[in-house]
Amino acid sequence: MTANRHRQQPPRGRSEIGVAASRRTHSHALEAALLLAFMVLAFAALRDAHAGTYKWTDEKGVVHYADKMPADAVNRANVQLDSQGRALKRIDAAPTADELRAKVVDVDKEKQAAREREEAARRDRALLATFTREDDIELARSRALGTIDGQLQSARVYAAQLTRRQQDLLEKKIAAGSKGVAPAIERELESIERELSRTNALIAERRQESASVNARYDADKARWRQLAAAGETSLSALPPSQVGNGAPAQVVPTSGRR
Repeated sequence: MTANRHRQQPPRGRSEIGVAASRRTHSHALEAALLLAFMVLAFAALRDAHAGTYKWTDEKGVVHYADKMPADAVNRANVQLDSQGRALKRIDAAPTADELRAKVVDVDKEKQAAREREEAARRDRALLATFTREDDIELARSRALGTIDGQLQSARVYAAQLTRRQQDLLEKKIAAGSKGVAPAIERELESIERELSRTNALIAERRQESASVNARYDADKARWRQLAAAGETSLSALPPSQVGNGAPAQVVPTSGRR
């Protein structure tokens, strides 16, 4: 009766077989994770063992070796060595205060140079936008000098008139001798002297302005020729905001000079 009962027990189901397989898979994964962790730790230990030597030179020129940099030498140049004395990593010395200040000066100089280059480029764009031919530069020069020359001529005529009147009054003063001239004549002479001083100063100022205008247009002409010779013959590649009304102008070199 007992034997029949044992023979009649049903076989294990598929669910029990799946559970057993899952347990075996989990065990294998755990073993793999432990092995990987061990390998990582071993690699780190090996790396630290090989990279634990530092070489540096102190202020007296003495070379030192140690497994770590001392606090008073951390800013010095040093070399990290492996177990065979091969360089793994080189570290430069920290910059001194003087070096940092020199670096700041260099940066400021470069910024200034960049501003100057941009200003020069702006002037070139304006020059090409203003003058399409070399003769245009001479025409602009003539106009500018014409205005100054007109002012100079007027000032010279006025100074000549003042000088003649001053001469007349001085002759009267000399003729009066010890008697002297009327107070009105003395006051007029003083007024003429002040006016002549102002007029002569204006004449000197206009002459200086004339020389500056000539120098400026000479520089513009020389730079215009350089741009033309270098092939900068049009404004089509320049930003519209930098070329006056935005219309490209063709630079046509001319051989004639005034």
